[in-house]
Amino acid sequence: MNDESRAPLFAPVRSLPGVTAERERQLERLGLVRASDLLFFFPRAYRPRPRFTRIADLEFDVEQTTYGRLIDFRTSNFRRGAAATAVFEDDAGDRLRTVWFNMPSWMFRQFQHDRRALITAKPGKDKRGHLQVSHPALVWLDDDDDLPFEGDGTVSTPALEAPPEDDTLFPIYPLTEGLRQHQIHRLMKEVLETLPDLVDDVFPAEYRAAHNLLPIAEALRKIHLPKNEDEAALARRRFIYQEFLLLQLALAIRRQQHEINLKAPIIRPSEDILLRLRRLVPYELTGAQARVIREIADDMARPVPMNRLLQGDVGSGKTIVAAAAILQAVAAGYQAVIMAPTEILARQHYRFLTRLLEHSPIEIVPLLGGQKVKTRQEILEKIECGAASVVVGTQAIICADVHFRKLGLVVIDEQHKFGVRQRARLKTGTGADPHYLVMTATPIPRSMTMTVFGDLDISILDQLPPGRQPIRTRVVTKEKKDEWWTDFRREIEKGRQGYVVVPRVDETDEGLKDVESVCNELSAGPLKGLRLGIIHGRMTPEEKDAVMADFRSREIEVLIATSVIEVGIDVPNATIMSIENANMFGLAQLHQLRGRIGRGKHPGYCGVFLGDETEEAPPGQETLPFSPSAAKTRVASEERLKIFAGSTDGFFLAEKDFEMRGPGDLFGTEQHGISRFHIADILRDRKILAEARADAALLVRSDPGLADDRHRRLREQVLRRYGRALNLGDVG
Repeated sequence: MNDESRAPLFAPVRSLPGVTAERERQLERLGLVRASDLLFFFPRAYRPRPRFTRIADLEFDVEQTTYGRLIDFRTSNFRRGAAATAVFEDDAGDRLRTVWFNMPSWMFRQFQHDRRALITAKPGKDKRGHLQVSHPALVWLDDDDDLPFEGDGTVSTPALEAPPEDDTLFPIYPLTEGLRQHQIHRLMKEVLETLPDLVDDVFPAEYRAAHNLLPIAEALRKIHLPKNEDEAALARRRFIYQEFLLLQLALAIRRQQHEINLKAPIIRPSEDILLRLRRLVPYELTGAQARVIREIADDMARPVPMNRLLQGDVGSGKTIVAAAAILQAVAAGYQAVIMAPTEILARQHYRFLTRLLEHSPIEIVPLLGGQKVKTRQEILEKIECGAASVVVGTQAIICADVHFRKLGLVVIDEQHKFGVRQRARLKTGTGADPHYLVMTATPIPRSMTMTVFGDLDISILDQLPPGRQPIRTRVVTKEKKDEWWTDFRREIEKGRQGYVVVPRVDETDEGLKDVESVCNELSAGPLKGLRLGIIHGRMTPEEKDAVMADFRSREIEVLIATSVIEVGIDVPNATIMSIENANMFGLAQLHQLRGRIGRGKHPGYCGVFLGDETEEAPPGQETLPFSPSAAKTRVASEERLKIFAGSTDGFFLAEKDFEMRGPGDLFGTEQHGISRFHIADILRDRKILAEARADAALLVRSDPGLADDRHRRLREQVLRRYGRALNLGDVG
C-alpha cells in the first residue's frame, strides 16, 4: 500500500466531521492528534449496552438508561453526612427523583438548572412507594449535543424506547474534561468505516495463523465494537501480543548484538581469590553467594562482556559477591568500578571495601560530585595511570574527563535507578568493553525481569547470611501510638539508635507530616531529651555526610529522615524504626526502609503508621460517583500494611506490591527505554508475555536482525519504538 492511499490515516483529527477547535484541544489532551490515533485509542472496559427507556416505562430493579432535564436540585445535611436530591423531567413531562448520600462537595458544581443528562441506574422506591433511583451514573449532555443512541449514531427523543439494532458491547474509553463517551463513539464510528483497511499488518498471514492472531483491520474493528466478550478478548490478544513481541524482539536483538559486536577481556577464575575472600569475611558464605560467585566468574572468563543482574533481598550479602568479582578483576591486572545512584550509598561501598581490603596493596579511590578540584585531579591521574585499582562513585564516573588505563569490570548498584544509556561504554583504555554486573536490593517480579531487564542474565541470592537478626513489625493504630513511642524510647535508652521516616521534606496540602514538624513534635513530646537529627535529599552532600557521621558515632540517637535512607545506610546499632504515613510507600520500598535496622547483634523493631487519606475527583469525571471512597481506600491501605507486617520476605512483598499497585515507575521503566504499554499489562497478561518472549527468541535465532523481507514491517516497528532507547543501531 503506497503512502498516498494511506494519507487519510495521518489526517489531523480536526478534519473529522463535528470536530471543533475546542474538541480538537480536548482530543489532544488524550494524545489524539491524527485520525489513526483514534484507531489505537482502545477501550479501557466494556459493559452490556444499556436499555433505553422513557421515565414512565422504567422497571424496578432492572438497570436501564433514561433521559431528563434537571428541574430541581437541593442538598440536606444529616448526622451521618450530606445528601443531594435532583429531579429530572423528560420531554413527555414525566419526572424522576434521584438521590446521593455522602456526596463529595466537588460533585455539586455539576448540577445546573435545565441541564440535560442520560441517567443509568436500577430504579427503586422511596418510603412512599414512589419511583426513585439512588446513586445513578450520569452523563451530562452539552447544549448542542443530539441525544446519543450509544454508538449507533443519534436519534431523537421519541425513539428512546427503540431496542439496540445488535448485541455489541458498549465500549468505555478514557476521557478528559469536557469530553463524553458518546462524543468519542461518534468519532470512532467515523474512523472505523474505512481507516482500518489502510493500516499495514506487521505479521505475515502464515505467522498470524500459527499464533492465533486476527488480521489488523479485523482486530481494530472488533476491539472497538465487539459483539461479545470472546470477540473482545481475541481482538485484545492481538494487540497485547504485538506490544510484548516488539519489546522482546528489541531485547533479543540487543542481546544478540551485544554477543556478536562487543569483546571483553578474558578474566579467568582463581581459587586463591575465593580463599582469600573467605578469610576476609568474618562468617561463612551462604550457598547462594558461592553459587552466584561461580556464575559471575564463568561469565568473566568468556570473551563476551558479562551482562548480569544480581538480585538479593535486604541483607543477603550482594556486596560480598561484588567484592569477589572486583578482586578477580584486579588480580588479573584490570581496574574495577562500582557505581551507585547516591553519594550516601557510594560512600557506604567505599567504607566497606576499604575495611575489607585494609591490609591489601589494592588502592581504592572515591570519585564523587563536589570534590575539590585538586583532589579530583589527583584521583583522575591515578585512574588514568592505573595506580587506582578500584574506583567507587556516582555518575561522576561516566564524565568525559574520566579515562581508565585498563578497565575490566563495572558494578552498578541499585540498577533500577539508572537508565539503559547510563550503562555507557566507559573509556576503558583497552579498546575492549568491560564486564557488567548490575545489582538491586529490590526483588523484581519475574514478569518485570522479562521486560525491564530482559537483556540481562539473572542471578538471585535467596539466602541470608548467618547472624542476621529478625525484625518484628507492627501496624500502629491511633489508639496504640502512645504505647509504641514508650517502647521506642525504651529501646533508645538501652543504648540503641532509631529512625523515624516521613514521606515529605515540606508540609503539603495532603496533610502529610514533614521532617521538621515531626522532629519538633517528637523533641517536645515522646522523645524529649533524646538527641535527634534530620536528613533529607535537599541537603548538600557535606551536610548529609556530617549528619551520618554523627549518627554512626552515636552523637545522634534518633534520625528523622525521608526515604533518602532507603539504601546505603548500615548502622548496626540502629534497631528500631517508625514510619509515618506508611500508606504513601509501596511494600517494596517499605521493605527497603525496614532493612536499615536489625543489621547488628540485636533484633529490630518496626512500627508503621497509617496516615489519613482523602478522596479527590478524577479529572474529567462525568459519572456519579465512580471513584472509591476514602473509607475503602483506607481499608485497602490497612490491608497492605498488614501484609507488610506479616512478612520479611522481600520477594513475596515485591510480588504483592506488583499485584496491588502495578509497576508504576518503581523500576524506572521509562529510564530503561521501556515506554509504558498502551494495552498490555505485564501482570494480567503474564502468559502472553512468556509466549511472546519465547517466540521472539526463536524468530531472532532463525532470522538474525529480522533481515527477511517477510519481517520487514516488524523490523521497522521495533526500530521505531525501541531502536534509539535501546541503542539497537541498524538491525538487519
